[in-house]
Amino acid sequence: MSFFAAIFDSLLITPILTILSIIFLASLGKSFGVRRFYIKVLLKIFEYGRQNIENFRNSTRINFNISGSSENESLPLSPHHEDDCDPNLKEQTVTQNGKCVQAQANGNGLSGNTVISRDTLILLPEGESVSNGKIKQQTTDSNEVKDDIQQDDQTFEFDLSNCLDYVKAGVEAIIEDEVTSRFEAEELKNWNLLTRTNRYYEFISWRLSFIWFCGFFIRYFVLMPTRVFVCFVGVAWMIVTQALVGMIPMEEARRYFNDIAFKIAFRIVCRSLSAVVTIHNKEYRPKNCGFCVANHTTPIDIAILSTDCSFSLIGQRHGGFLGVLQRALARASPHIWFERAEAKDRLAVAQRLRQHVSDPTNPPILIFPEGTCINNTSVMQFKKGSFEVGGVIYPVAIKYDPRFGDPFWNSSKYSMMQYLFLMMTSWAIVCDVWYLPPMYRQEGESAIVFANRVKSVIAKQGGLIDLVWDGNLKRNKPKESWKEKQQEEFSKRLKGE
Repeated sequence: MSFFAAIFDSLLITPILTILSIIFLASLGKSFGVRRFYIKVLLKIFEYGRQNIENFRNSTRINFNISGSSENESLPLSPHHEDDCDPNLKEQTVTQNGKCVQAQANGNGLSGNTVISRDTLILLPEGESVSNGKIKQQTTDSNEVKDDIQQDDQTFEFDLSNCLDYVKAGVEAIIEDEVTSRFEAEELKNWNLLTRTNRYYEFISWRLSFIWFCGFFIRYFVLMPTRVFVCFVGVAWMIVTQALVGMIPMEEARRYFNDIAFKIAFRIVCRSLSAVVTIHNKEYRPKNCGFCVANHTTPIDIAILSTDCSFSLIGQRHGGFLGVLQRALARASPHIWFERAEAKDRLAVAQRLRQHVSDPTNPPILIFPEGTCINNTSVMQFKKGSFEVGGVIYPVAIKYDPRFGDPFWNSSKYSMMQYLFLMMTSWAIVCDVWYLPPMYRQEGESAIVFANRVKSVIAKQGGLIDLVWDGNLKRNKPKESWKEKQQEEFSKRLKGE
């Protein structure tokens, strides 16, 4: 009996000690370095896998050539086509859909050429176009445009070939448009031992098969149960501590303890994903009041940023489990939750935001102006709402390392539970976070121009492609007004106006 009692006591004490150690380290924001060591080991395993794949490719190519094929032909090994990047490129390179893409910032918010080179007309939303690398506004009220039209009249003659620019732009968009590719998971150049990124490489050699099987066992039968347990601890901590902090009558003390409890809760949640977050430029950390604006890849963005700074969150009011978390957070700090009908009222939303930022004691509001998740390769159009309210903007750039697990949430393909399952069974979540200097709206600057200025700064720092397209194209068709403006411009070209 004493033997079984000892086993029972050890099974009971071990989880308690684990919980206490997790909470203690999270409260200090410290770590034993186990996760970073784990990442280094994974990189060495990935490199070993890459070498095995390269050796297999070389041997297969040799055998294929000996059998009578051309020396320039190679046997495709998987549906993921891999192109080699030029290591001598000085410009920034971005891996996009399995290919090495050179990001070429050209000053107009467009960058990144892949399969095709768009050297003529590029149609953009809101009556903009790019011709020969220069952006043009197509607004009929501008005197500059009228001058351009008059100048074009001197050399313009009606010619049916003027349609070809539009035809070519349409064909280029069909072959490879720069919008829908942002809503698909980023493909990797080197395999990361996950079958969701490739379903062939694990069988090319017995060594790689053994490593893959061991990794599968560790991820599903060791890491996932442990991560679920740690995540449960983080959520329970959030609910209990926020309720307790909300009972503190003194406002200043409540803010102080909420800041601590808020960050500890999200640190525990991030530990449940084996997250390794590297934060840069801490001197620009968002302070009280204002807006913290960041690019959006995954719902985990909130947890990643909240490990170092407490925020006020804004969003639609939910029921169920998510509603429990919202009510728990609202007890201790001023978050902004809207009913579905209220969220569609822009004036009501703007008024609530102004009231929040007018109080210097309130935490900064965390906002993702893209309105949807983008696949970690680019930044798309920022909604102007938060830039109209006024106040300071704290830009933040987030860049994930997809080698350890793709953090992008394709909401049209996976439900939230399916996505969380994929994250729990990935190797880790590794990312860099850059705080950027605070920005203010300049005198006479429109909210749209200000939003684009902030977006370009975030894209540049994160090594992301700056796009002008609306992320809502992920679910909705282009606005009819965009088509009408392009039709008006084309008719003017034909008429020679």
